Amino acid sequence: MAHLLTGLRLVVVVPSALAFARWAFDAPLWPAAFVALAIATDYFDGIVARARGTASSAGQLFDHSTDFLFVTGGLAGASSAGAIPLALPLLIVVAFTQYVLDSYILGRMKRLRMSKLGRWNGILYFVPLVVIALARLPVPSGVAESLSLLALFVSWLLVISTVASIIDRAVASIPKPAPPQG
Repeated sequence: MAHLLTGLRLVVVVPSALAFARWAFDAPLWPAAFVALAIATDYFDGIVARARGTASSAGQLFDHSTDFLFVTGGLAGASSAGAIPLALPLLIVVAFTQYVLDSYILGRMKRLRMSKLGRWNGILYFVPLVVIALARLPVPSGVAESLSLLALFVSWLLVISTVASIIDRAVASIPKPAPPQG
């Protein structure tokens, strides 16, 4: 059941990216509907997995990979529409790749190794999508403009925090020298 919820989020990755880019959908409700579905399924998939005793490192990887694809696709679409800087989805690709490589290859772990900053970034990557989706709803133009500025501001803050997260993970991955024996 948890994988089904995550799978629903995965199914809407491309339509969501297109909706945020306004290429395929010009209906203002689609971005909001896709973000609401993504947030709801992201919230409940872990709860369901833990309640049913099916939580696993493979399920966590599926969940985090689907989150990555959803936010990166939506933010790339929003970037192509000029709503946010392209730097954000590009940096998310770098950060997620580093996260997976650091966990499974460098760290030789059998599960993802999270960091506090990376976890918060992963949650906050949904914020510009929510704000952009709200700005596209039928709201007064002044409200839409304010929301668009807020999405841009939050996106730049996330660019900065993503760079910080990439640096933090890189520094944490540097092997510590062994203490001198004596």
